Amino acid sequence: MSRVFVYGTLKKGQPNFMMLDAANGRAEFLARARTVDRYPLVIATKYNIPFLLNVPGKGQRVHGEIYSVDQQMMHFLDRFEGCPEMYQRTTVQLEVQDGDGEGENTLKPGSLVETFVYSTTTYQPEWLQKPTYENYDSKGDHGLEFVSGEGRSPE
Repeated sequence: MSRVFVYGTLKKGQPNFMMLDAANGRAEFLARARTVDRYPLVIATKYNIPFLLNVPGKGQRVHGEIYSVDQQMMHFLDRFEGCPEMYQRTTVQLEVQDGDGEGENTLKPGSLVETFVYSTTTYQPEWLQKPTYENYDSKGDHGLEFVSGEGRSPE
């Protein structure tokens, strides 16, 4: 099992939440957390996709969720995230805020953990000028609601 941090449309209550869909593999919610370092979490493209730019030290401490996932789910997430072209799977240091894990998966609030995250180094330079967010919500005050695959027009 591996740990992965999700911060965008894959979080609970967001348009692409599918972490607990057994058809994609096994996943268990462990905790809510935030990045130790600051990162720019921006909303970009005409589809309003959240991107975590791999630029540590800029932006904000990003909030998200930690899951323990099996190899099948990790492969699914790699494909879903367009890894390595659109996003790259790297590691990130997180501060645990609260959690539901049991036994070996228990994460104590305030503890630091390292997990995988899907961030990107393949972004348009102007994205660094976009507003950054600490907590993504598709229906947030930003007014940039995510456009899912069904709602996208052909290029």
